[in-house]
Amino acid sequence: MLAKIMTFNLRLNVESDGENAWPLRVRAAAAAIKRHDADIVGIQEGLLAMIKDLEPLLPEYAWVGEGREGGEEGEYSAILYKKGKWSAEEAGGFGLSETPEKLGAMSWNTACPRMCTWARFKSADGAVFTAFNTHLDHISDEAQTKGMGLIRQRIERFREQTGLPIVLTGDFNVGPNHAVVSGLERAGYVNAYSVLAEGSQGVGRTFHEFLGGESGEPIDYVFASPDLEIAGVEVDRGQYDGRYPSDHYPVCATVRRTSVTG
Repeated sequence: MLAKIMTFNLRLNVESDGENAWPLRVRAAAAAIKRHDADIVGIQEGLLAMIKDLEPLLPEYAWVGEGREGGEEGEYSAILYKKGKWSAEEAGGFGLSETPEKLGAMSWNTACPRMCTWARFKSADGAVFTAFNTHLDHISDEAQTKGMGLIRQRIERFREQTGLPIVLTGDFNVGPNHAVVSGLERAGYVNAYSVLAEGSQGVGRTFHEFLGGESGEPIDYVFASPDLEIAGVEVDRGQYDGRYPSDHYPVCATVRRTSVTG
């Protein structure tokens, strides 16, 4: 198995963004995904209308997910995938709250409802893995920590039941020293930034508010289970047609299976 895994916060369609508003960025966002030829794209802040805007520009992709308030309501942490290479065998989602089966619920002083989307993918040559994608709260440390704790519980239960490798993408809204990130690393999950000579500490910012630049820390991550290895990672700080595709840089990692051939 060899796959390119991207995390990409699209930034909501907000009219006050002016020249950076979504209708002026949609082609740039599609171009970024195409440039990396990503197999799997975990998006954040994608309203349904925004995902629909991308569909004709990315005909090689299908997607799974629902709004964080249930059904078509609210932001999506959807997962896009190359439908010519992968099929989504199973998919679902859960809320990051004390009642995870009820989307839209809020716990742990979160500023808004949060969720995690997951899907099990299979390729034509038989490779199988599961992707999890999330967007943690931007205000509450308790919600960030407990939300990731719930995601880890679900991932670990899934791996116990299936034995499949997993990737985890998301806007975690925390820097590399936060317990959300260090906890994943201590549990054996591989931070894609670990393959860089400078590691997470030298990656620079991934949230740039349409200003560009590198100074700061990442808040967008790709993690992989211990039975996968990271072959490379790129924070894409480029512009497309003279504009940034989002106020976050897309991050794309190449992962491959280590323990078995597939």
